Amino acid sequence: MDLPRTLRANLATARRTADGTVQVIPQKPVFRSRARRSADWRLILVTDVSGSMEASTIWSALTASVLAGVPTLSTHFLAFSTEVVDLTGHVHDPLSLLLEVSVGGGTHIAAGLRHARGLIEVPSRTLVVVISDFEEGAPLAGLLAEVRALVTTGCHVLGCASLDDAGRPRYSTGVAGQLVAAGMPVAALSPLELARWIGEKTV
Repeated sequence: MDLPRTLRANLATARRTADGTVQVIPQKPVFRSRARRSADWRLILVTDVSGSMEASTIWSALTASVLAGVPTLSTHFLAFSTEVVDLTGHVHDPLSLLLEVSVGGGTHIAAGLRHARGLIEVPSRTLVVVISDFEEGAPLAGLLAEVRALVTTGCHVLGCASLDDAGRPRYSTGVAGQLVAAGMPVAALSPLELARWIGEKTV
C-alpha cells in the first residue's frame, strides 16, 4: 500500500476522536503498481544494405543501438538486400551489429516490409521505419501493396531517405512519391531528427 497517497485520497473520511487525535478510515486504499518490465512501444528498423547504402547503413546501425537503450522501446533491426536478415540479437552492441551487417547485393524493400509485418503485435504501438534509397529491384506493385498492408494494420510508418557521407539525401524521388501516395510519409532525416520523430510518436 502507498500510505501517503492513501491518506491524501481519503482525507474526506478523517474524524477527530474523543481524545483529540485524527483518525482516517481508508475507503479507497492506493497501492503501488509493479513497474512494467516490458517495453511500451515496438520499433522495427527495416534497413537497406544493398551496395549503394554503405554510409546510411552505418548510421542506421548506430542509431538502432542507441534507441535499443530506451526502456520504453523494443527495438528490432532488419537488414535487407535481396534477402532479409534479422539482426535484433545484436542491436544492443553497435560494434557487433556493424560486424554482422553485410553490405551488397540488390534491393527488395517489399521483402523487408513483409518480414516487419510479421513482427507486429500491437499495431497502434508499433513504429516501422524503412531506411533506403528506394531503388526497388523487385516489381513496384509488390512494394506498394506491402506499404498499404502495413498502413491498414494501424501501425506508424515512415520512410527515411538514404544519406551520403556528407549527410545529403540520395534516393529515388519517383518511387518515394508513390510510397507517399500509398500512405507512407518519406523524409530525409538525420539520426537526431529520426530520434525526435520517434520521441513525438511514443509520448
